[in-house]
Amino acid sequence: MDATPTSHSQLTPRRMAVIGAGMSGLACAQTLAKEGASVSLFDKARGPGGRMSSKRRPTATVDLGAQAFTVRDKRFAQTVKEWQQAGCVAIWPTCCYQASSSGWLTHNDGQIRYTGAPRMSAITRHMAETLASLPSTAQIYDTAIVAFEKTSSGWQLIDQNGASYGPFDVVVISAPPPQAHALVAKWDTDLATACQASPQHGCWAGWAIFATPLPPIADVMPNWHSVATAHEVLRLATRNSTKPGREQQQESVSLLAQLTWSDAHIELDNNIAAQRLLSAFTALFPENTALPELIEWGAHRWRYAQPAEVGQQSYLYSQQGLALCGDSFRGSRVEDAWLSGFELANALLGQSVHQCE
Repeated sequence: MDATPTSHSQLTPRRMAVIGAGMSGLACAQTLAKEGASVSLFDKARGPGGRMSSKRRPTATVDLGAQAFTVRDKRFAQTVKEWQQAGCVAIWPTCCYQASSSGWLTHNDGQIRYTGAPRMSAITRHMAETLASLPSTAQIYDTAIVAFEKTSSGWQLIDQNGASYGPFDVVVISAPPPQAHALVAKWDTDLATACQASPQHGCWAGWAIFATPLPPIADVMPNWHSVATAHEVLRLATRNSTKPGREQQQESVSLLAQLTWSDAHIELDNNIAAQRLLSAFTALFPENTALPELIEWGAHRWRYAQPAEVGQQSYLYSQQGLALCGDSFRGSRVEDAWLSGFELANALLGQSVHQCE
């Protein structure tokens, strides 16, 4: 697969399907639609979000996937500035720690981090609303695309109930490679091979809502935002009530597991996974510290959370009109997902394309 320049006169598809309404799929769909393409966005979930999703409960909202993100690329920086102006992004966290057997130590790597306001999914909701305001766009949720059919007029997409959508000139798949493989294997050997060459880590995400605030820890700021750990099970704990727009909600934490532990225990029962993460979180506090009464708790399994290896290309495109994008190809950060979708969209609009020949 080589990076091959393609002129706009060589590539002028107008009817676009995008499968997956996470960060990458939304960035791709939005960029295409802004330039006048007809775009249909599909997702098996009830709404947009992907791994930017949040869980809303009666007393608190907890983020289940990405907790925060950094900005390095100037194109993404401009978009984040627009999100800030729209009120769906704010700087967080600013009070961070690392916990080990030596205790809790403040941690500052010099990176400014951002989160969604008032929840991580506010970003993808905003992107979906912006997409809906553009002409010739459609968003179809609760719809799992399970197969393609190639016709003389373009690609037809088949959902889980046998319904057909199309025709489309180009189909973009932003789902994780193992899921994308099931769709492209019949049609494109090179894309299928690329999917198989992109192993993925799973990740368990736990959450807990407490009746009262967490107990203080000696020499730790009482309003600490997040703590990274070297615990065998727990990688990161964040306090949702410290996030912008959620200051008045019940005390709650999001708990992200270590990737190696998640891979080894990906088939655990949800309740058992939640218990393991809560036990690991409790172990971060001084011995015999009692945590507040639990109101609710649970866990969510991300079977495909992030790439095990950084890809060599930001996206892939075949001559047949099938394309792949997502953080699985570029890297594991939120910015990587956005850039992959954004760069693929610009390629489809006539700039350089990674072609499978």
